[in-house]
Amino acid sequence: MDVTVFPGALSGTVSAPSSKSFSHRELIAAALSQGTSRISGVSFSRDIEVTCGCLEALGAKIQQSGTEFTVSGISQRGSRALLDCGESGSTLRFMMPVASALGAVCEFTGSGRLPERPYTTYVREMGAHGITFSCEQGLPVALSGTLESGDYYIEGDISSQFVTGLMFALPLCEGTSRILITSPLQSAPYADMTVKTLEAHGIRVEKGIENGLEVFTIPGGQKYTGCDRTVEGDFSQAAFFFVANALGSDIKVSNLDMASVQGDRAIIDIIRSTEGCTKPFEADVSQIPDLVPILAVLASMCQGTSRLYNAARLRIKESDRLVTTAAALNSIGADVRIGDDELVIRHVDRFTGGTVDGANDHRIVMAAAVAALSAEGAVTIKGAQAVNKSYPGFFYDLRSLGAKCKSQ
Repeated sequence: MDVTVFPGALSGTVSAPSSKSFSHRELIAAALSQGTSRISGVSFSRDIEVTCGCLEALGAKIQQSGTEFTVSGISQRGSRALLDCGESGSTLRFMMPVASALGAVCEFTGSGRLPERPYTTYVREMGAHGITFSCEQGLPVALSGTLESGDYYIEGDISSQFVTGLMFALPLCEGTSRILITSPLQSAPYADMTVKTLEAHGIRVEKGIENGLEVFTIPGGQKYTGCDRTVEGDFSQAAFFFVANALGSDIKVSNLDMASVQGDRAIIDIIRSTEGCTKPFEADVSQIPDLVPILAVLASMCQGTSRLYNAARLRIKESDRLVTTAAALNSIGADVRIGDDELVIRHVDRFTGGTVDGANDHRIVMAAAVAALSAEGAVTIKGAQAVNKSYPGFFYDLRSLGAKCKSQ
């Protein structure tokens, strides 16, 4: 599907979709819990669909009614299952240790760029703790064995998803385990989100510092408890509307917790620092990688030269987001230059309009749509259906705010 977005300011109120990161976590914790949990306020998307599918394949029972999910926990261990993770890196990296802690014999599959995304950290660490991998990279991959407790050494500069996956799994093992972060943890707020979810389901994680680096100590033999939870709104999705406001729209965004532990809440302070786009900004995006495409839109409209740095991990997302962010915006008149781990963005008076390749990346598509609102002419976004991965209602919400969009 291609969507053409025409210039124009938006106004009105929109409810931020639920945090996809919290939704994954709440559903997994509920599936590992005894009894029944009700998870409310979940915005359905392709990524959430595949996580639910994986949990059901392992024996959870999940019923959906609108935005409420009723989850009956997994009651048996040692199942055999095919786990299709779609294009969701979160699903793959969360479910590998979870399935292994349950003693499941599993084959993991995926699509898009997911087979290219690394899991060698798990091959090394889980391989030393009872798990056999049929291959060391790529999909499909089969896992067998039962995960054992112990010390797990995880690089902090690859992905916090490895830390989260182990946090979910290790409480199910018999002995006490430690996750030792061997370099500064990037995307650290996502680990905080995991700890918050685990605590709500009765799981204890102790966070400490050893030799200046983080250590998570997780007692074994713990039992998840079912509970009723409501998922808060997503700052990474709200960021698109906040930047639209910075560029001239008047949108009120509801369903957000301003005290949230979500790292992407940083978008508010970054926008404020530009003083109405009259100043450039520099942002260390190691903790907020999902904001990079929309931050590049904001930077293009700010006076001077802005810089987004510590961004190397963006190369292994749904697309190489350093390349695709620059290509998308430059195709409509921006001046974005790529470094080894950064984007340097120079001010332009207006985007020109034109055609953008969505690169099968939901965040590129949504960033391009916001840029179109401040363009001289219409912007046609190729492959706009990529928004289904995280925010299927994005273009519906744009239209409800007054955007003129034409689907082809």
